[in-house]
Amino acid sequence: MQQVDNPNHQNVIELKGIGQSYDGGQNWIIKDLNLIIEDKPNQGQFVVILGMSGAGKSTLLRYISGLQKPTEGQVFVNGKELDKDTRVSMVFQQYSSLPWKTVLENVALSLEFKGIGRKEREEKAMEMIKLVGLEGHQHKYAIYPTLSGGQLQRVAIARSLLANPEILLMDEPFGALDIKTRLQMQDLLTKLWDQFQSTIIFVTHDISEAVYLADDIYIMKAPPSKFVEHINIDLPLKRSREMKRDQRYTELVHFVEDTMMNVASTHGGSF
Repeated sequence: MQQVDNPNHQNVIELKGIGQSYDGGQNWIIKDLNLIIEDKPNQGQFVVILGMSGAGKSTLLRYISGLQKPTEGQVFVNGKELDKDTRVSMVFQQYSSLPWKTVLENVALSLEFKGIGRKEREEKAMEMIKLVGLEGHQHKYAIYPTLSGGQLQRVAIARSLLANPEILLMDEPFGALDIKTRLQMQDLLTKLWDQFQSTIIFVTHDISEAVYLADDIYIMKAPPSKFVEHINIDLPLKRSREMKRDQRYTELVHFVEDTMMNVASTHGGSF
């Protein structure tokens, strides 16, 4: 899959010549991987990564977040090579809030690290708490079962958006939620994407979820992994649950599923 770099668009994320080995290069989990995610003015980007089990999907998010360095290759964020002082917020499948802090304190955490005064950071955190539907819960401790799984993920999303509304990394964030809560979180995410026009990079194993959320889907093959398919999702940018009854949505779900099966047959692995 060849990446095309449009000179009229700014690159938000670029992964260049990425390789990952944990045994000195005897075996490669990821090899010769390239990815360019460009800014789309007045829209943002919603990129979903699908792929075989063990292909390194979560590892790619860790590169972009600054939590891990690849064995070889370069990672660029907004045109600058990532360094130890650059961090991009990430929402994990596991609940990542600090249980000894309240919802308000968790959401405001990044502003506290930046040295912003308590009054200002709490005001900004409350704005985000209201946006994700947690008003009234701000003084509760961010721990299960005081908060539900969906509420804890709302805390993580609010914290990440307040830290950096331009880029949001999400690693199977709805994987542990029940179906009702998962659908509600999908709708919340589409609303936030529309409002902030962020660049969102989202890892999931759920094909129907991928088609509902994404405007672009990238598929990784089995190790040594790299991207082998790119599918543009030509659905309206403003998504609603009714769209899942649309014939084009159903066609795209089947097309992505068939493409995944073809990748598995051609390159090995399972998903």
